[in-house]
Amino acid sequence: MDYSPIMSTVSTDRHDRVLIVRIEREERRNAINRETAEGIEAALNLLDDDPDLWVGIITGTPSIFCAGTDIRERADLRMPRGGEYGVIRRRRNKPLIAAVEGYALGGGFEIALACDLIVASATAQFGLPETKRGLVATSGALFRAPRALPINVARELLITGRTLDPERAKDLGVVNAVTAEGKALDEALVMAAEICESSPTSVSLSLKAIDALYADADAVGWEVTDDAKDAVLRSPDIAEGLDAFASRRTPRWSGLSPA
Repeated sequence: MDYSPIMSTVSTDRHDRVLIVRIEREERRNAINRETAEGIEAALNLLDDDPDLWVGIITGTPSIFCAGTDIRERADLRMPRGGEYGVIRRRRNKPLIAAVEGYALGGGFEIALACDLIVASATAQFGLPETKRGLVATSGALFRAPRALPINVARELLITGRTLDPERAKDLGVVNAVTAEGKALDEALVMAAEICESSPTSVSLSLKAIDALYADADAVGWEVTDDAKDAVLRSPDIAEGLDAFASRRTPRWSGLSPA
């Protein structure tokens, strides 16, 4: 199969049976545009389909993991196999680890939540700031955040725009390991090597069984996410939020319900 193009904003690197996928768009805080989504899609297709690859790691640049969707481009970011960003709705048969340095915001946090394990460095910050922009989280956080975190903490992130530091995230169970600055990828590689000591068939079947437990809940989660997305698109607050974000000013919310 042809897995090209893996785009210039996404690079891959093999370490034995491990595929490292790097989001490299630092000038835009690794925000996802169409090209980047296509690159992640191609890289994860390679991971899924190459029998010599057993584990994937997705990471960003040394200063930032991902700031979510590049809302200035407003592109369609849903890919054929992986859904949003090429990863959010992907039916994977191999484990994927997020190695997070710096901010994982909005869709960036949702990418991490779509992974099986999360390693965070001391610089990591996790947040869901969509409501600050008149939006709602549309790439899984409305149901994955309450699943991964205590419900009140999930609410806190979803409606205040506050961020979660790595130590608190680990204490709450959403992060598996915290490292020194610059060492998240190293620890993710250690975890990947440990996974590779296990039977890939057993690993795949274990993940499949866990996913099956949440299949019905995921279907409901996507339904309520679509409902929230449709409603927010009818709200006058979305235009105000995006304009305020682009202008770097405080939004002036109308408080009006969607039509």
